[in-house]
Amino acid sequence: MSPASAAPASAPVSRSRFIVPVLAFCGVVVAVMQTLVVPLLPHVPALTGSSPGAAGWLVTITLLTGAVFTPVLGRVGDMYGKRRVLLAALAVLTAGSVLCAASSDIGVLIAGRALQGAALAVIPLGISIIRDELPAARVLPSIALMSSTLGIGAAVGLPVAAVVVENFDWHTMFWASAALGLLDFLLVVWIVPESPVRTPGRFDVLGTLGLIAALVGLLLAITQGADWGWTSARTLGLAGGSLVVALAWGRYELRVPSPMVDLRVSARPAVLLTNVAALLIGFAFYANSLVTAQMVQEPKETGYGLGASIVVSGLCLLPGGLSMVALSPVSARISAKYGPKTALALASCVMAVGYVVRFFTSHSLWLIVAGATVVSAGTAIAYSALPALVMQGVPVSETGAANGINTLMRSVGQACCSAVVTAVLANVTFEAAGRTAPTLHAYLLIFLIAAGAALAALVATAFLPTRRPERAKAAGPGTVGGPTSVPAAQEGR
Repeated sequence: MSPASAAPASAPVSRSRFIVPVLAFCGVVVAVMQTLVVPLLPHVPALTGSSPGAAGWLVTITLLTGAVFTPVLGRVGDMYGKRRVLLAALAVLTAGSVLCAASSDIGVLIAGRALQGAALAVIPLGISIIRDELPAARVLPSIALMSSTLGIGAAVGLPVAAVVVENFDWHTMFWASAALGLLDFLLVVWIVPESPVRTPGRFDVLGTLGLIAALVGLLLAITQGADWGWTSARTLGLAGGSLVVALAWGRYELRVPSPMVDLRVSARPAVLLTNVAALLIGFAFYANSLVTAQMVQEPKETGYGLGASIVVSGLCLLPGGLSMVALSPVSARISAKYGPKTALALASCVMAVGYVVRFFTSHSLWLIVAGATVVSAGTAIAYSALPALVMQGVPVSETGAANGINTLMRSVGQACCSAVVTAVLANVTFEAAGRTAPTLHAYLLIFLIAAGAALAALVATAFLPTRRPERAKAAGPGTVGGPTSVPAAQEGR
């Protein structure tokens, strides 16, 4: 028996009922980190003596490290223990928060934000632990809640950060982040058991480096293309280089015995189309978060802006976050009764309807909040259904890596959305109140594009193989219709 397998197979009965709440709390805290600095960004150059471009890296770097480390740490968790990797990710989050809290130097802040972003792997790791530890009847509702924390945290993070920025020293929110990270770490140590499921084989170092190189090149080209110029040598060189690396990496992964990403499994329609839908849903969700706060803050002189404060604009997203909490169990019941494919199709339609509402109700604060909440409701159902679809198509021993890739695809969708939103708002403008501002048509165009992404996700969902919910129940305890697991006691056999 390997040392890892000596870890307890399950938590004491008195504490086992807290596993899901603890993991969900970890997910919310990690997701909050993704939007934590958004209200602070306009003030960062003055506070740190840096340029606006350097300040923008406080958001970009978390996107990069989150995208890179999520699938990597998911794979490491599958092989060496999900709980220990979860604890490492929370320790990194805490260290990054302390770095940001203790300094006003832009370089240190960017380094700290990089560490905070790397902890995004907590969410797929939590989903994997839930699948391994819980009886089948509790798996779907629990992973629905865990997956939804990505949207819940993003919605909650903006108003909370806005309140801190307006009323306290800005370092306070990073000290609070460090305290929450430490609390998460201690709760996981106390409550969450180590999973007995392991993936045998050797860690694919070369495949990991290839994946990192391809992702960094692609995401840098997407996130910085607007500043560098979409046809500049730097943007095209990074995009082309990442494509070449990705092709070489794919060929290598098909030949190695224990690949970083099992491309044969990933190419199955059930997995491939789910990941395509995840990218499109990530795009549609992020447009709602990006434009809502900015739109209501636009001055009244623009003819459509409401001149709202940072706090009010952040609070516009709070009802959406609360709806995500309320709807995650509803999504689980839909998935259990009709299948996660039906749930994802319904979610795509709800998101598209939400953007139609936003298209026609852009002058009233309450109607803007209503439209944003409808989009968030659809996101809650989608984010709850996606991991269930992934786990139907992959072995239990690859749950961490597979959900890591799915979370990665959401992040890529968000990066693409950020680039599109930035380009539209920067180019469809007019002069208002003595400054250049986006026109109302710019925002309406974004709503149409986001609705199109949601409908494209619906098309991808329609081509997913149909699977009867009863088959998932027949797969046995702790599974969602996937193949059998590999206990840690068999590791290395």
